[in-house]
Amino acid sequence: MAHERTTPTALYGRLVSESVTFDHGVLSWQDGRITAAGPADGAVEASAVRLPEDFLILPGLVDLHCHGGGGGDFTSGSPEEIRRAARFLHGRGSTTVLASTCAAPVHELEAAFGRLADEVDDGLLAGIHAEGPYLSPERSGAHDPAHLLLPDHEDTIRLLAAARGQLTSMTYAPELPGSDALVYDLVMHGVIPSIGHTDASTEQTTAALDLICEELASTGFVGFSGRPTATHLFNAMPPLHHRVPGPVPLLLQRARLGEIAVELVADGVHLHPETVRMAFTIAGAENICLVSDATAAAGCASGSYRLGGREVTVVGGTAVLADTGALAGGAGTLVDVVRSTVRAGVAVEDAVRAASSVPAAVLGLADEVGGLRAGLRADAVVVSPDFEVRGVLRQGTWILPLDEDLAG
Repeated sequence: MAHERTTPTALYGRLVSESVTFDHGVLSWQDGRITAAGPADGAVEASAVRLPEDFLILPGLVDLHCHGGGGGDFTSGSPEEIRRAARFLHGRGSTTVLASTCAAPVHELEAAFGRLADEVDDGLLAGIHAEGPYLSPERSGAHDPAHLLLPDHEDTIRLLAAARGQLTSMTYAPELPGSDALVYDLVMHGVIPSIGHTDASTEQTTAALDLICEELASTGFVGFSGRPTATHLFNAMPPLHHRVPGPVPLLLQRARLGEIAVELVADGVHLHPETVRMAFTIAGAENICLVSDATAAAGCASGSYRLGGREVTVVGGTAVLADTGALAGGAGTLVDVVRSTVRAGVAVEDAVRAASSVPAAVLGLADEVGGLRAGLRADAVVVSPDFEVRGVLRQGTWILPLDEDLAG
């Protein structure tokens, strides 16, 4: 039974935020903003809900790569399906979400961008992430090869216009002809370039990242120059080979230097636990963004769902293309990825940081979301020891109320 007698505006318990855990922490908020967060040094206000000792209070999670959830697909879905997906993801603890689109004909992407921009304007979504259409045919993954294009200035301008300033990032393959001009177009319009779905060599990746960093440094917008990312590192790119290393080692090393943030779909399906631990060891949690890559199937029973124009089947918690059996995004949400990351041997604080403050900083929203400190938006997630979501606070409102049995 959810709390009904009073609406909690303070929590007392184990608080995890920005690489620190307070075993006896307090979080309070008012008018949608955090008023206090940190160790409970003095008396805790009587109205604070005391959580069980082994529960955790986390910042609202920030998902940079998510195609949908709760049965709704961000690329092909109607406005109501988009809203349903966004609200489902919020209720699972992802209080800040970029809506990812997949490769589709340009006119269909224009329409999708328009629908998504409406929801960004209304505050349900944080922006749009275009995964394609400028991807490598050799590393298309779940994207329909028929809809992959070479970078084209006119197509890019059409997409930018359709997004009405709400296109936040775009995944592209840097080895494609025209990719250098694409980087210029993106950065000039405040869009973060993300390297992914690529068959690039180490040398091509180096040149691309050098160009991105140079353009971001010279054409920053509104005081924020952005930080490039790598889309789901390891997946949809050449595997590491000792004579032909490909992009992975270079991206990990440049992440370690703080020049790029690398995404990991650390859900126990896309990456082996040892690979996850290796990435955290080399790059550091401060340079990793955990992402869900969730599809419409997230949170749903086994069955058939849509990923853009393609049919996805979910069996045993794994999403695959119905026609080829290729992996087709995630079947869980970001909190599930955090759980799997911790089970892989990564410290709780590092996993939470990579799912909150790091992606918030990539978006230029570090002063708004991604942490638990006074002045930030009041977004928080209460989880059990197994990272089962037991309560979600978004903008100071309980969108998933706490159960009464949690009050200690």
